[in-house]
Amino acid sequence: MSITSKLFGTTNDGKEVHIFTLKNSNGMIVEIINYGATVLSIFVPDRNGKLDDVALGYDRLEDYYINAPFFGSILGRHANRIANAKFELNGTVYHLNKNEGENHLHGGIKGFHKVVWDAEIVQDDSGEHLKLNYISKDGEEGYPGNLDVTVTYTLTQDDALRIDYYAVSDKDTTVNLTNHTYFNLAGHASGSILKHQLMINADKFTPTDDKSIPTGEIVPVKGTPMDFTALTPIGARIDSKYEQLVFGSGYDHNWCLNVSGKEPEKAAELYEPSTGRVMEVYTTKPGIQFYSGNHLDTAGVGKGGTVYQKRDGLCLETQYYPDCLNHKNFPSSILRAGEEYKHTTIYKFYIR
Repeated sequence: MSITSKLFGTTNDGKEVHIFTLKNSNGMIVEIINYGATVLSIFVPDRNGKLDDVALGYDRLEDYYINAPFFGSILGRHANRIANAKFELNGTVYHLNKNEGENHLHGGIKGFHKVVWDAEIVQDDSGEHLKLNYISKDGEEGYPGNLDVTVTYTLTQDDALRIDYYAVSDKDTTVNLTNHTYFNLAGHASGSILKHQLMINADKFTPTDDKSIPTGEIVPVKGTPMDFTALTPIGARIDSKYEQLVFGSGYDHNWCLNVSGKEPEKAAELYEPSTGRVMEVYTTKPGIQFYSGNHLDTAGVGKGGTVYQKRDGLCLETQYYPDCLNHKNFPSSILRAGEEYKHTTIYKFYIR
């Protein structure tokens, strides 16, 4: 595996943004920029050997300044939603920036997806890795503690994109990091993902209210359109009158994974029949947010002049449960001062 870099652009405040190209000997290519630690492109072959980019995104740096869909970015300090943009820790109520109505979403107005990360290409016995670092200052977006965050991207010889997350804080705080790549295994410009087949390794999910805030319940998926315990076409039940799908205009929910959290275990499988492409997701996190791209028609012009439409891509975001800070029955995202936050997610590609 090799990594090269070139200039992608310069921010309004004069910071250089580079595009890092990761290649393996099988021909798989991943492009990442250090603005938002963002996955720009993922090129993988289909069953006939044709290489396509299966990640949605933009061609221009300036489009990522807005990036309403959060294309490809690392989200933090706390991914997903926090109700009423506040939480209590050690007897203190912390008020966060509101950026989705009265709620806090994906780290706030200037979350980790809107900052320039320091980048370094590092090498060890397993090959080269792209190491990205950002220091989030105490009080940024309302969060306590100076948080030192490192995200390491590795493209393996078996066609997997591995993401290793690490963080440490000098105060008790909350950390819930994820990557927000939108996938379309037929190619980023190929249209709807409704014929993709999805399996999620989860028997339960967390229902939400009409603002996508979890109610605190953890309920079985069996007998509902939320049941993806076997490979199921995404479009099979997405437009049913099931209340949760009405609230989200499709799927935008967290599934409670059947994983131990000790080592990366299989969380999901995505299959695109026309190309034969398969993507498996492995993680150490307890939850995964499946978002079916219900609002992609707000994305503007994407790569190659593509105008993305509703449900042209999907996300599989490994995470702590949404709003876990306000539900004591959910796994906790609290990181104590001096403790280490570690999390690994792997997106592995192959052909069927």
